[in-house]
Amino acid sequence: MDTDNEVPVIREGFLVKRGHIVHNWKARWFVLTPDKLLYYKYEGGKRDSCQRGKILLKDCLITCPFLEYENRPLAFKLQTKHGVDHFLEACSREERDEWAADIAAAVNKLQATDGGKLMSQKDSAESRLQNINLKVLDSMYDVHSGIKLSNHVEQGSTYSNCFSSAVVDWLVFMQLSLTRGEAVTLASALLEEGFLRTVGLRSVEALRTASLSEQFMDDSTALYSFPDSFKKRGSVKSERSRSALELSGKVVKRGYLLKQGHRRKNWKVRLFVLRSEPDFLHYYDPTKDDISPVGGFSLRGCLISSLDDNGVPSGVKGNIQGNLFKIITKSDIHYFIQAPTHQEKMDWIDA
Repeated sequence: MDTDNEVPVIREGFLVKRGHIVHNWKARWFVLTPDKLLYYKYEGGKRDSCQRGKILLKDCLITCPFLEYENRPLAFKLQTKHGVDHFLEACSREERDEWAADIAAAVNKLQATDGGKLMSQKDSAESRLQNINLKVLDSMYDVHSGIKLSNHVEQGSTYSNCFSSAVVDWLVFMQLSLTRGEAVTLASALLEEGFLRTVGLRSVEALRTASLSEQFMDDSTALYSFPDSFKKRGSVKSERSRSALELSGKVVKRGYLLKQGHRRKNWKVRLFVLRSEPDFLHYYDPTKDDISPVGGFSLRGCLISSLDDNGVPSGVKGNIQGNLFKIITKSDIHYFIQAPTHQEKMDWIDA
């Protein structure tokens, strides 16, 4: 997935972008250069050589995390100097933060080059712990902008009316904390004061072993809820199901990959999530708001192989880019998957 060699590329990869006119979400290949963010469409498993659009970075404002899309917690927003908003979503929190950091660095460098003042961070020395009061709790419980309660899976159990460490994103987004570290300290204090309670093994273990300021885990697998005395939206319940068991494993790897369909043989970008104990590979449609996988399979008994980029292998259709690998399940279903780069292909095969 090569780009123009004359322009230095800072970063490139798949992101999901919201449309301007029709507000649907589409996977695009983004290329970050020192002064602009370019994006391209994929057709038939290969990047379209025609650029679909560009975002000029000079005087851009970045909001990360951007939490106004309830089902897209990994989104961030770019606002151009002309006030045009671009909403982008990454495959993981780490990817989102890395994209935002690289874009912010490019914006700051442009400002420095122009003799402008670099954006300075607010002084974070002032402690915010005094804000642990009814005002903060009211913000958490706000029907429209508060903490969103949902179902989460841990070790085969589905817990309802709870939330994960996404509360750290929320505290930063609502400007109740200036940094993630400060948000963890604030959430830990809320936990210590009894305004939050642990749900499941991960958060209970952290509460038992971590230092006072780090009892709240900044980890999406750790679950929390409001205490019964504050609860307004029902109780935390646990239920087991076969699908819940599939999704209960530890997330080992996440990323955007191209997958060939079984019937139409067309290539589409999917968000793949690899889990262990039990070992499953699930894939999601990143253009949809549904948080359930559109497919997946157990890795027990699977055969995984790298495919040669010389020529089109048997069973593969379309004008492919390369970096292919193949998974044959125990029930003899063949999956053809294409990674953005050779290194990512090898990383997935090794994982």
